[in-house]
Amino acid sequence: MSEETTLRLAGVIRESIVDGPGIRFAVFSQGCPHHCKGCHNEQTHDFNLGYDCDINKIIYEIDKNPLISGVTFTGGEPFCQAKAFYELGLLIKERDLNIVAYSGYTFEQLKEMAKDDESISNLLGIIDILIDGPFILEEKDLTLEFRGSKNQRIIKMGQNNSI
Repeated sequence: MSEETTLRLAGVIRESIVDGPGIRFAVFSQGCPHHCKGCHNEQTHDFNLGYDCDINKIIYEIDKNPLISGVTFTGGEPFCQAKAFYELGLLIKERDLNIVAYSGYTFEQLKEMAKDDESISNLLGIIDILIDGPFILEEKDLTLEFRGSKNQRIIKMGQNNSI
C-alpha cells in the first residue's frame, strides 16, 4: 500500500450525528501533535498506535449505507496525513457526499502551512466545512454544536466565513 492510499487510523464510526450535519461516516486519524489538555480522543495522539487502512476499504464501508449524507475527517489530526485524506476525499466527492474536517490547527495556520505543502492545500480545497482550532479545556462548552470549546469555529469552506 502506498502513502497516498493508506491512512493510519484510530478507528471509524459508521453512523454519527455528532461529527457534523446529518448522518455521517466518521474517520478518526491516528496521531496528533497538539495534545490538547482534556481531549476526549486522547488515545489518538500517539502516531505509533492505530492501524493502517487502505482508503478503498473505507469507501467500501461508506458505499454500504445509503443514509450517509457526508464523511467527517477527525482524529487525531487529519492534516498530518493530508495526502491520503485528500485522495479519500476525491473518492467521497465522486459520491456527491460532503466532507467535514476537524483540525487542531486554525484555518489561518493551515493556509500558511499550505504554502509549503501542496497536500494541505489540496485537502483544504475539497472539504466543505472546517472545524478549526485546538480544544481549550477552560473554554469547554457542551452546548456548542459540533465543537468542544468556544474558540473553535465552524467555517464553510469556499466562502471563508464562520457560522
